[in-house]
Amino acid sequence: MAEPAITARRRRAVPPPRWVLLVMLLAVLAGVLLVNAYANASFTPDHQHSNQGQREVPTSVVNGGPIISANSEQVRSYRLPDRTIALTFDDGPDPVWTPEVLRVLDAHQVKGTFFVLGSQVARHPDMARNLVEGSHELGVHTFTHPDLAELSGWRRDLEYAQTQLALAAVTGVRTSLVRFPYSSHADAIDDQDWPVLIAAGDLGYLTVLNDTDSQDWALPGVDRIIENATPDGASGAITLWHDAGGDRAQTVAALDRFIPMMKERGYRFVTATEGLNLAFAAAGVDHRAESGAAATAGDRWRGRMLVWAVRGADHVLSVFGILFVLVGVLTLGRTAVLFLLAGRHARRRRARDWTWGPPVTAPVSVIVPAYNEKEGIAAAVRSLAGGDYSGGIEVVVVDDGSTDGTADIVDALRLPNVRVVRKPNGGKPSALNTGVALARHDLIVMVDGDTVFEPDAVRRLVQPFADPQVGAVAGNVKVGNRRSLIAKWQHIEYVIGFNLDRRLYETLRCMPTVPGAIGGFRRQALRYAGGMTDDTLAEDTDVTMALGRAGWKVVYEETARAWTEAPTSIGQLWKQRYRWSYGTMQAMWKHRRSVFDRGASGRFTRRCLFFLSLFGVLLPLLAPVIDLLALYGLFFLDRTATALAWLVMLGVQLVTAVVAFRLDREKLGVLWVLPLQQFVYRQLMYLVMIQAVVTALTGGRLGWQKLRRTGLEPVASRTG
Repeated sequence: MAEPAITARRRRAVPPPRWVLLVMLLAVLAGVLLVNAYANASFTPDHQHSNQGQREVPTSVVNGGPIISANSEQVRSYRLPDRTIALTFDDGPDPVWTPEVLRVLDAHQVKGTFFVLGSQVARHPDMARNLVEGSHELGVHTFTHPDLAELSGWRRDLEYAQTQLALAAVTGVRTSLVRFPYSSHADAIDDQDWPVLIAAGDLGYLTVLNDTDSQDWALPGVDRIIENATPDGASGAITLWHDAGGDRAQTVAALDRFIPMMKERGYRFVTATEGLNLAFAAAGVDHRAESGAAATAGDRWRGRMLVWAVRGADHVLSVFGILFVLVGVLTLGRTAVLFLLAGRHARRRRARDWTWGPPVTAPVSVIVPAYNEKEGIAAAVRSLAGGDYSGGIEVVVVDDGSTDGTADIVDALRLPNVRVVRKPNGGKPSALNTGVALARHDLIVMVDGDTVFEPDAVRRLVQPFADPQVGAVAGNVKVGNRRSLIAKWQHIEYVIGFNLDRRLYETLRCMPTVPGAIGGFRRQALRYAGGMTDDTLAEDTDVTMALGRAGWKVVYEETARAWTEAPTSIGQLWKQRYRWSYGTMQAMWKHRRSVFDRGASGRFTRRCLFFLSLFGVLLPLLAPVIDLLALYGLFFLDRTATALAWLVMLGVQLVTAVVAFRLDREKLGVLWVLPLQQFVYRQLMYLVMIQAVVTALTGGRLGWQKLRRTGLEPVASRTG
């Protein structure tokens, strides 16, 4: 095909591929998803891991109380005095249940000790502030609720530090209390837990376990929760409850009964630190414990950064969730519309009484713009000149300044109905306009120099011109070199993404593109549309939109088949699709104002730009969300559900492919590569569209990029 000349008006530097920008974007997205995955680390209700023995745990701890002050230098444990209860709550704060728990505590004038998750503090800062403002006590329950005994030392320290930073940012305080996830009574501490507890003590933490466990997470019923939380006799107790992690209606109801019941038995309610100080006093220890202190300014600033990261990641994932639904709706909606309208188009065309009108036998001029097409020009011209059209075919090869002897190759064929026109390089639109001006006939067929026609393609392509309203006809483009995997992927794309879509667009009367590889035009329609222009890199889309705006019908003739040579390398494919995507957006931008036109111009443009924007630009730009969330889900969510969702999407595409191949009368065997297409080819097309949009938004100009050709085999030797 001819290469467009670059005029002075457009001679600006072509921006290089935004690989750095793309890598940075992907890195940011990956970072955001990882932050969210980390902050959303799933956890199960409190449990005890298998006992590893207690040879290293001091007997004073195993037989001691639930408050443990232990480090490398000393070990002490404490119990609450008799008739003293500390209500402790794990896993919050929660926007639903923490306020309900606070409502009950306030009603009974009781303070609680809340062992919070740092990730929850970052997500629900108002709830954390309410706890502090209500004079309740806070403790660290880690940032993501892992089993600390299974983590390395640096990870454990990170869990504590991040929770402290979240508290510093949100409440302005830090705490010295810690409770490990999945911990229990003191007598359950084993040799696996003990080093973790000592390490926490070396960091200045006071470990708070429990005497009674309500087991409210199991939802055993209000009566059973109260029974589980009630201490034996008159002994003091640190009781374990939960204000997050699920439905806590039973917890709230149980608290509302438990507190007054224990008060009637003479119990007092304290925070964990108040209970420890009472224990000190009872033991005659001259010491007073403090549960927390004001956070430093540095911790507050670092904490804000952490909170922003967590909440930002949550917002991004929420947006991704919305986009996921949007992409799903668009994909399924497009599939449904395709099945309905493309199927209707096929049934109408295959009806026995279907006809365009009287047979068209007027002579045809075939225009072949050529720039350095020595590999395939001979096969292309022979296929055109030898067509079985009885009306007569004139082939005009416009050599657009080739330097490889393209024109000489055509001359050497010595075909009587073929003319060669040599001109200086001026670009493909210029070559096409030259050919049209020199053509002798009013029915014009435009063909790329690398395309081979089937013998009856010209005859079938011009039959729709029996309808005087038809101004242009799009033919059926086939991939001729299907041996490589990348060519097979393009073959599938041509059948589904191009030919099936053209059935839809014809039905809706908003055909956006008559392909340069095989398209028929009325000279009158071309003249009315202003001919080919170099305003865009997609001159075929540009002129088709102009024809549609002018009120001409543009139709699709599936039986007129031509074979084109598809790119055989990723680099060549990238260049081609980059130009197509960018050129299409140029054409859309050029015709944007006509959406406000009245009559045929406005109706066509509104439909055309709507579908192109929705399915040609927006859907490819948003579709990566499917893959990103699928990858995210396989690592951090329910793998089975994620795999099932992905398989459903693949199933929809497979059904679409089968329908398209049946309508196009293609063999289904090649569809075995469709699943593989989802892992490479689809992502490549996403990146192409993203780069094209970035180029357009940054005001860059893209030059024509010539593809390397090797030539096609003769049509007769090629099978579907």
